[in-house]
Amino acid sequence: MSGRKDLLTPRRHTRRILLGDVPIGAGSPISIQSMTNTSDTAATIAQIEALAAAGCDIVRVAVPDMGVAEALPRILAAAPVPIIADIHFDHKLALASLVAGVHGLRLNPGNIGGADKVREVVAAARERQVPIRIGVNAGSLDKHLLQRYGVTPQALVESALAHVKLLENAGYHEMKLSVKASNVPLTVAAYRLLAQRVDYPLHLGVTEAGTAYQGIIKSAVGIGTLLAEGIGDTIRVSLTGDPLQEAPAARGILRSLGLRSGLEIIACPTCGRTQIDLVRLTNAVEARLTPWRDVDITVAVMGCVVNGPGEAREADYGIAGGSGEGLLFRRGEIVAKVPESQLVDALLELIEAHTPAP
Repeated sequence: MSGRKDLLTPRRHTRRILLGDVPIGAGSPISIQSMTNTSDTAATIAQIEALAAAGCDIVRVAVPDMGVAEALPRILAAAPVPIIADIHFDHKLALASLVAGVHGLRLNPGNIGGADKVREVVAAARERQVPIRIGVNAGSLDKHLLQRYGVTPQALVESALAHVKLLENAGYHEMKLSVKASNVPLTVAAYRLLAQRVDYPLHLGVTEAGTAYQGIIKSAVGIGTLLAEGIGDTIRVSLTGDPLQEAPAARGILRSLGLRSGLEIIACPTCGRTQIDLVRLTNAVEARLTPWRDVDITVAVMGCVVNGPGEAREADYGIAGGSGEGLLFRRGEIVAKVPESQLVDALLELIEAHTPAP
C-alpha cells in the first residue's frame, strides 16, 4: 500500500535528547510510552517486560516513596527498555532515582521544594546525562494561573514555560515537555501554542482519557491531529485499566499516519452483500498475524465482490470473500479460490512463503 507520511505536515524541528538508548526529537522516530500500575517489585518488572513486548519503547514507573526508590536498581537491571521515574513533591525521591540509574525523570520543578532543590536535582541529572520531562496537567494548574487565564491553553503553556525557566536558570536544557488535558480541543490548542514558543521535544497525550473505548477515540483524535501537523516526539495513550492496551493503540495511531511501519489489516465493515462470515474471518486473521505486527505488510480481508477485489489487489496479501469461499490475492494477482473453512490457513501459508518470518 502507498505511504501516507508524505501527506503530513513536516515534523517540527526540535532539540535532540537521549533517554537511555532511545533518541527523542530532531527527527528521531516517535517513541511509544506507557506507565506501570503495579505495587510490588516483582509485578513491576513483569509488567515492564510485558509492556516492552507489546511495543513500548519507554516505560514510566511511579516513585511515591523511598521504598520504591530503593527497589529501582533491581527494576532497572531487569528492564529491557529505558525507565522514567515519576516524581512529585519530594526532591529526595528524584535524587535517589538518579542514583539508582533511571534513564529519565518526570516532574514539575515547581512542586519539589523551591529553586535550591531544583538546582540540586538538575546537578545530579546533568552529572548522569538524564533528561527531565516537565509534565503539566489541566487539573493541577497553579491558582494564580487559573485566576488569570482560567483552564485555557494559555494557562497550560504559561505553567510549562515557568517550569522550563526554572531548569534553564539552573543551566539545564535536556528536557521534553507535555501539556495535557482530558479535553481534546484544549489539549490540541495547548500543544499548538507550546510548539510555537519552544524548541524542546514534546510528549503527547490526552490525560484521563477514560476506558479503552472512549480513551482510544480521544487519544486518536488528539494525538493524531497533532502528529498530522508535525507536532510531537513521544506519545502515550492513557487508558483506565490494563496498560498493556496502550502500546497497541499508540502503534495503531502511528501506523495509520504512516509514521511507523508494521502490519496493517484492512477490512470492510460488512453489509447486505456479504456472503461470508467476515467478522470471524477478520478476527482469526488478526489473531494469527499477531507475531507479524512489526513486519511492514498490508493484509486485506474483504467481504464481497464490489470493493473487495480492488482493495485486496492494492494490499500485499488479501482475501475477497464470496458465497462460502474466497479469492486469495498477492500484490494484485489472484493466487487461488479457496473454501471459506481453509481461507485463514491458506492466507498464512501464502504470507509465510513470500515474506521473511518475524
